[in-house]
Amino acid sequence: MDDLTTSHDKQRSADALRQHLKSAKALRELANVAPLAADHRLRLRAWQAARLARTHTDLLTSRRYAQAAQFFLSDLYGPKDFSSRDEEVERILPLLIKMLPASALHTVALAVELDALTEELDSAMVARLHRAGLIEQIDDDAYATAYRAVGRRPERERQIVLIRQTGEALDRLARKPLLAGLLKLMHAPAQLAGLADLHEFLDRGFRAFRGMGAAGEFLNLIESKEKTLLDKLFANADEPFAL
Repeated sequence: MDDLTTSHDKQRSADALRQHLKSAKALRELANVAPLAADHRLRLRAWQAARLARTHTDLLTSRRYAQAAQFFLSDLYGPKDFSSRDEEVERILPLLIKMLPASALHTVALAVELDALTEELDSAMVARLHRAGLIEQIDDDAYATAYRAVGRRPERERQIVLIRQTGEALDRLARKPLLAGLLKLMHAPAQLAGLADLHEFLDRGFRAFRGMGAAGEFLNLIESKEKTLLDKLFANADEPFAL
């Protein structure tokens, strides 16, 4: 890849990062404006984390896929608060553009886009569950009803696409033999520069996907189950979470 192409790819990822960081930050601030609102957000995310663990228990208990599945459920699609990581990226983005390979910057951009979209959809779900008086006792039926009431199927489908794309980007990173050395060298400077969360995110993702080998089957399983669940929820199917 020539320098001009690399520079263009980095700039495109940087522009996307700025946009999605701003969106995620605004949504998080709104969700945490009051202790009760923050508690409602955490309740929803805890329920969703438990649902994901139920849906993908086969991956979480697989010798080959367990590490990658845990990374997906904790660092990409789970209840973890990514405020620290995103603040690091926002604060030092010009340096990241110079320091990170284009592929790594692209991976971070996809992860932050997924984070911003998840915050947006979660905000809508919390509002719906709160109005229905169900936020304190979320169960399968309450969640499914709120999910359909919120609607926004294109955004839900985009969420699944981003999960797939982020996984594919991590898979490509894991195939770069020089990246392991770079991440190791970056550890101490990242700590000193206040980039610990971002470095750990990339390092965990790299190790999880490298240890798994080819990620195609793993990503197919996640995508297939999440699409099936989406279809069943919007179709008002009986027991949609019983996959």
